[in-house]
Amino acid sequence: MSDSPGPTPPEDRIVALDALRGFALLGILLINIWVFSMPEDVLFNPNIYGDFTGANYYAWLLTHVFAEGKFIALFTMLFGAGIVLFTASKERKGQDARTLYYRRTLWLIVIGLAHAYLLWFGDILVAYGLSALWVVTLRHWEASKQLLAGVGLLAVPSGLELLVALQPGADIAAQWNPPRSAIQAEIETYRSGWFAQLEHRVPAAVQRQTSGFVSYSFWRVSGLMLVGMALFRLEILSGGRSTAFYRRLVVGGALGGLSLILAGVAVITAADWSADAALYWRQFNYWGAPLLACAYLGLVFLYADWRPDGPVTRALAAVGRTAFSNYLFQTVIATSIFYGHGLGLFGRVDRVELLGIVLLVWMIQVLLSVIWLRYFRFGPVEWVWRVLTYRRREPLRN
Repeated sequence: MSDSPGPTPPEDRIVALDALRGFALLGILLINIWVFSMPEDVLFNPNIYGDFTGANYYAWLLTHVFAEGKFIALFTMLFGAGIVLFTASKERKGQDARTLYYRRTLWLIVIGLAHAYLLWFGDILVAYGLSALWVVTLRHWEASKQLLAGVGLLAVPSGLELLVALQPGADIAAQWNPPRSAIQAEIETYRSGWFAQLEHRVPAAVQRQTSGFVSYSFWRVSGLMLVGMALFRLEILSGGRSTAFYRRLVVGGALGGLSLILAGVAVITAADWSADAALYWRQFNYWGAPLLACAYLGLVFLYADWRPDGPVTRALAAVGRTAFSNYLFQTVIATSIFYGHGLGLFGRVDRVELLGIVLLVWMIQVLLSVIWLRYFRFGPVEWVWRVLTYRRREPLRN
């Protein structure tokens, strides 16, 4: 193996880990599609816009139970595992792992800022980059300490929300039921052209990267990254555990996660979707999501072990190997469908129809990823990121 700094060659990659990353990336769209196509506060209260009865209610319910918070938790844990993989690889070769890592992360932040302000305010890359700048310093901690610290960090935003809920006269209703005029203004903005969209996109991105980051994203993202580091070092995210272990992980994660999530649905339904129960019911999914994400981890590793060369494993791994490109590609496709500079369907598509659009985007992404990797070693954005990191032109074609 060469001692020159460079990316991991395709033949040295962990296929199951790539498949899991692809699975997580595709699943993220199930939730992001809501924010691409509807006012952003539907993430807080799905009742504020669109039909919420019959098939559309069940489309929301299935997506909330099985997708909301789960795939992004999985993707964030994988990012944490990636920190260990990247730095350990460089350290084994005697390279300056810290310099390469920080350069890599700073370019991630730059790309994330461009994504947030030019395309979509819901960007996660900036939060990943800012959190990773300090999380990397804990990469040599014992796995048990990383796991405990990760759970502790996860508890902070949950505790802050509960403190807000307990405050006398806490004004939750304003966000739970925003004025109709504000909702309509957001709809008109995103049905307009690209420049008009800046009126909402820039303030929304600034809020997420400042107060939203300090009060929520920093803690959750950092915590899940540390959990991912620990799971990798415990050989759970590297596929090093037994089949029996992954089966137990599936059962335990599914039972624990689904119990909490469904209890939350029962609480908010019993409260008739009132603002008084708003912050309480979110806690059920907040803690249930990482548990169910671990069940998904077990399922994908079991399947990849059973069919390592099967078409599903290969397809998911192709998406996982091009996850950076595919994440940005999802934004390009979705904004072209919903925003005014494209088809202008913002606020015009119900939840059942959104699931059809997600399925179509998945098909496109899987097909393009598989075809692309027949001819190229990396995804296009991955390749640019590597060139910027290593400051040299990397071979792209196979």
